[in-house]
Amino acid sequence: MTLNGVLAFLNLGTGEIIAIVIVVLLLFGGKKIPELMRGLGKGVKSFKQGMNEVEDELKKPLEELDNDKPGSRPDNPIS
Repeated sequence: MTLNGVLAFLNLGTGEIIAIVIVVLLLFGGKKIPELMRGLGKGVKSFKQGMNEVEDELKKPLEELDNDKPGSRPDNPIS
C-alpha cells in the first residue's frame, strides 16, 4: 500500500498531517525522532527478513515434490 493509499484510507488532509507532525515533534523532540525512525527501520527490515525465511521454508517441500516426479527414477529397473 502506498502512502497516498494510506492517507486516502485515513482521510487525512494537509492540515491534519501538519498537526500530527507538530504533536509528534512536541512529544518526542527533534533529537529523539531519528532514533525512533532508525529503530522502526530495523524492525521493518527484521520483519521482512522473517517473512522471506518463512516463505523459503514453505517452498522447500514443494521443490522436493517436484524433484521426486514419478518419471525421474524408475521403481522397477529393468536389468
